[in-house]
Amino acid sequence: MPERLGPMMTTLPPVRGKLLKDANLAPYTWFRVGGPADWLFLPEDEADLAGFLKTLDPAIPVTVLGVGSNVIVRDGGIEGVVIRLMGKYWGSVEAGDDLTLTARPGALDLSVAKTAARHGIRGLEFLSGIPGSLGGATRTNAGCYGQELRDVLVGLEGYLRDGTHVAYRGPGRAGNLPEAQFSYRHSDLPNDLVVTKLTLEGSGTGAPDAILAEIEALQARRAETQPIKDKTSGSTFANPDPPGTPNQRSAWKLIDAAGCRGLKVGGAQVSPKHCNFLINTGDATAADLEALGELVRAQVWDSQGVKLRWEVRRIGRIKPPLP
Repeated sequence: MPERLGPMMTTLPPVRGKLLKDANLAPYTWFRVGGPADWLFLPEDEADLAGFLKTLDPAIPVTVLGVGSNVIVRDGGIEGVVIRLMGKYWGSVEAGDDLTLTARPGALDLSVAKTAARHGIRGLEFLSGIPGSLGGATRTNAGCYGQELRDVLVGLEGYLRDGTHVAYRGPGRAGNLPEAQFSYRHSDLPNDLVVTKLTLEGSGTGAPDAILAEIEALQARRAETQPIKDKTSGSTFANPDPPGTPNQRSAWKLIDAAGCRGLKVGGAQVSPKHCNFLINTGDATAADLEALGELVRAQVWDSQGVKLRWEVRRIGRIKPPLP
């Protein structure tokens, strides 16, 4: 048992899923970088997750990791328990009798969009342009092509750190539940909330083949403009202005104007294809990626007086330098 885990980490609650010690997290992130989790918990289902949270020592920190599409796990790893909600159960998507879908947080955004299309539900095609899973999209109110998750969210459920079950209604939806608050690339959901289920609603119906064709067109457009075949994430920085702002400024244009296209730090590079994407050219560390992002922010500030806000989450411990 590594010393950093401490006495409280020697005994964890029994689970039906998997509980792995010193688990390497790099393979679980799109950047393919990062140190280990003290413990990695892969819950079997919602009951397994709830029981674990209720009985876990409250002093042990918990971090939720989805498919790792929008995160930099620092090289020192993550303290406490990392919960990863992936697999068949956590990736399920079911269509209702109306325009709604119920999905678990591990469902890929593309899978949600395609499931809706196969059931003739329009209005969720934009999800196909968001890399990653629905749980991650919820945390950042992810969006593209003029829509955001809050536009289609009917409600969500989950558990707090102490195992308490909570539920929220979507923005502007009727009901007695508290309303989930979202803004541009941000949610005001509790930091310790583990989302376990979401209900989304489309805007109308259409021929499944036609909707699927629209999704394929969006995928082709994305492949032409973004470095999706590289080790990368979603957009690195949020646009300075929310959608609809007159003369809206785009992060990529500011980065390009600052001369950062192709800029490198170690094995990390600003994508020459789309400069709001950082890429791991092969041997980058998390420290390289974070340092490059901060260098980009500094050059944009120095050249144009705009403070870019990280959209990619940076979590975990900074690895101390070698003596």
